[in-house]
Amino acid sequence: MNHSKKSSTLFLRKDIKTDIFKKTGLEKSLTAFSLITMGVGAIVGAGIFITPGIIAAKYTGPGAFLAFVLAAVVCSLAALCYSEFSSTIPLAGSAYTYIYAVFGEFIAWILGWALVSEYLFSVSAVAASWSSYFQNILAGFHIYLPEALKAAYGTAGMPHAIFDLPAFIIIMIVSFLLIGGVRESARINAIMVILKIMVIILFIVVGVFYVRPANFNPFLPFGAKGIVSGAAVAFYAYIGFDAVSTAAEEVKNPQKNVPVGIIGSLLLATALYIALSLVLVGIVKYTKLNVADPVAYALHFIHQDWVSGIVSLGAVIGMTTVLIVFLYGGTRLVFAISRDGLLPNVFSHLNPKTHVPVTNTWLFGILGSFFACVIPIDKITELVNIGTLFAFAMVSIGIVFLRRNPEFNQLDSAFRVPFYPVLPIVSFVLCVVLMLELKAFTWIAFFIWLIIGLIFYFSYGYRHSAVRRRHDAQE
Repeated sequence: MNHSKKSSTLFLRKDIKTDIFKKTGLEKSLTAFSLITMGVGAIVGAGIFITPGIIAAKYTGPGAFLAFVLAAVVCSLAALCYSEFSSTIPLAGSAYTYIYAVFGEFIAWILGWALVSEYLFSVSAVAASWSSYFQNILAGFHIYLPEALKAAYGTAGMPHAIFDLPAFIIIMIVSFLLIGGVRESARINAIMVILKIMVIILFIVVGVFYVRPANFNPFLPFGAKGIVSGAAVAFYAYIGFDAVSTAAEEVKNPQKNVPVGIIGSLLLATALYIALSLVLVGIVKYTKLNVADPVAYALHFIHQDWVSGIVSLGAVIGMTTVLIVFLYGGTRLVFAISRDGLLPNVFSHLNPKTHVPVTNTWLFGILGSFFACVIPIDKITELVNIGTLFAFAMVSIGIVFLRRNPEFNQLDSAFRVPFYPVLPIVSFVLCVVLMLELKAFTWIAFFIWLIIGLIFYFSYGYRHSAVRRRHDAQE
């Protein structure tokens, strides 16, 4: 194949009309409620118990809730774009599938590979946090693990740590749960999400009686720039909602229910973040909140230690739901990429009884647990934000090209982004602005990850692409 022909076939697009009506083998069992609990399960995790305090202390002061509002605005604009895509193209794979349909295979692979890192490293980071909280609960009962099994090698303050055993165990348990089928996983996730929300409401109800107005002065000691910087950190707490769109092929009436799940979960999660942030900075002066467990610290500060234990349990439950949703989202993303031939087809094989891609679920779980167990948490969180922001930016600008393509205007779409094309373009710009706020190390790591992905694509994916095989057969 000559170079000009090869470069032109790099941007072959998926035949979405054919794929929408093709039977995929995935079971349609999820409702709008299932999707909202999935979204809240992913968004409201460890972040709600940690990030409000850190943002208040280091970036915004008492106005921490404004950082969450700004991050939510950026996410909501991206969520509107996701909602239009998901109602037009109700297929597994989320942003990867949407971009494949609009911009072609090469851009889709880059995006899909970036999203694999988001899901994989999110699972690892959350599992490491889960381990820390779980060990705190064990310590309350005077149960302690050997130093070597408490955390990954190189973890700050733990010179004898080698392997994070609790992180490994929880990822294996969640992987086993997902193997049982999506309906069962969604039911357990919903129960845990309800318990988690009850714990957050308990903190708000108890803490509101100890709020001191003097703690809100000065309101924005770091100025408006602090809100933007704080929003870049707060954004990490919101990245889970895109996992909802990976479930599109397993949803009853996806054109209607996926947009409801995306937007509903984002609104509910934002309300919880704002309420908790306001109560937290009202209880304790913002300068004292730069701690690993600000919510528990605030409860100790007002001598409500009995609630602190419940909050720690809520954090463990919360992080378990995050693991369920991210592991689920990651496996469905790998399933979609494998089905397109860009990854080995063993990853798109479904169990005939449970309709679950078993091989890629176990592989994703094992890789996630490996990173969580042997790499310190501060190193594995770096790739998460940039991969997500890149996906959000591409989906946002993708709406402009979706509307301009007459082929997609013939498809049914239950949701349209309002104020087109202004909102998609604004969403794209805001995502790029937040990307530029990230550290240089994050960008370097991102490009290294992309180079690895490009090597794999040109050595395997390009030659095995299902879209390219169909294209060559038609010529």
